[in-house]
Amino acid sequence: MSHEGIRFVNKEEQARHEDAEKPLSRIAVTPDKVRVKITEGTGLEIDWQDGHKSAWNFAWLRNACPCATCIDERNAQGRKAGEPKPKPTTLLPMYTAPAKPASAHGVGRYALQFNWADGHSGGIYSWDYLRRHCQCAECRFESAESTGTPN
Repeated sequence: MSHEGIRFVNKEEQARHEDAEKPLSRIAVTPDKVRVKITEGTGLEIDWQDGHKSAWNFAWLRNACPCATCIDERNAQGRKAGEPKPKPTTLLPMYTAPAKPASAHGVGRYALQFNWADGHSGGIYSWDYLRRHCQCAECRFESAESTGTPN
């Protein structure tokens, strides 16, 4: 009997999955104002219609790319969205340029897509995805409180 495709999860992982499935209100995932600060190199800021404010730096966004290739790579390495790749253990680590998009554009009324300076452009960051991965202190605290581990 083959168990290919069967995946066993622990209670913590199941709770995270169930939280991700809970629908957010329409105003919680509708941006009022979006600022992509490419020139400053600082990141993305969104003011949501429900009054919440979110901000992400470009390094976090690049490491949280929601494309299938990046998700598969993160899952294989056991990393969460936004968590950087492990650095190779060499005597002289290679310099890597900081993550920065060459451009960004809206996708319909539901998402944002970055064309990263490293040539990657496969990820479409939906408003829902961004709101669920808000990096503000309040949201990170709520995430840590619900899962028992810091985000």
